[in-house]
Amino acid sequence: MTTIAIAADGLRKTYRGVPALDGFRLSVAAGTVCGLLGPNGAGKTTAVRILATLLSFDGGRAEVAGADVARRPDLVRERIALTGQYSAVDGSLSGRQNLVLFGRLHHLGRRAAQARADELLEQFDLTGAAHRSASEYSGGMQRRLDLAASLIRAPQVLFLDEPTTGLDPRSRNQVWDTVRKLVTEGTTVLLTTQYLDEADQLADRISVVDSGRVVAEGTPDELKAAIGADRLEVVIREPDRLHEAAALLARVEGAAGTVDVDPDVRGLRFAVTDRVVALTEAARALREAAITVDDLGIRRPTLDEAFLSLTGHRAEKEETR
Repeated sequence: MTTIAIAADGLRKTYRGVPALDGFRLSVAAGTVCGLLGPNGAGKTTAVRILATLLSFDGGRAEVAGADVARRPDLVRERIALTGQYSAVDGSLSGRQNLVLFGRLHHLGRRAAQARADELLEQFDLTGAAHRSASEYSGGMQRRLDLAASLIRAPQVLFLDEPTTGLDPRSRNQVWDTVRKLVTEGTTVLLTTQYLDEADQLADRISVVDSGRVVAEGTPDELKAAIGADRLEVVIREPDRLHEAAALLARVEGAAGTVDVDPDVRGLRFAVTDRVVALTEAARALREAAITVDDLGIRRPTLDEAFLSLTGHRAEKEETR
């Protein structure tokens, strides 16, 4: 049976008469990554703060890592870690000194804190920079050090709030690799992000939040599929043969519905029921008609398109209340 690491049922939270959460529900299986997405003001940050015991709530029920959030917040805190958007490490200390400090704050003895710091430095590929000031670290290194500090006591559940904001692509990939490794070791991750490609890369399942409620959930592929089928898109060389090409493509096996014609880009687009068959048959039909093709390919709906369809907004960073 699947163990549920995070469960929220009907959570409600109101600020000055305005609901931030209005019946929020969530279920996250242990050892998985759940991406929490939503437009600005949707309630993502409020939900995370409640689940991490940093904020009280007005109604509903929540359980994290097997402990009731309202009744046993002390147990929840023992079993979780939270990494916020901004680094919590001290730039004036070395990487190792930072981790030893966090270990002592977690009530580890001096030797135990030093041993744990060395383990984490190796785990996060920071051993070579252990004695350098954290202020000299690159953005990606600082983020990895911040994650390491959250894991002084290995948490059952890790909350990540905008973990790669402001990082360059290489640093983002390093953080992604770190998160994947944590999950393979059994940690459950609840991720909020403004980058839909990040959710697409990391999340096993995504919950889309709007107006304080979860309005859709599923795997990234399920959410994309919910807004429509795959499309075959073609760009041909001769603009005067667009309608001839459209008539050919409408008859190929695997095509579904009408062929849309865009004269401005010499393009044609149509939904397909079988990606491989439609692509193969379209290429054959155009080649036999001696119609020159500049581009031909299958385009899947993006997570951004799914998000826009579900919420009416594009994804954007939520302000902290």
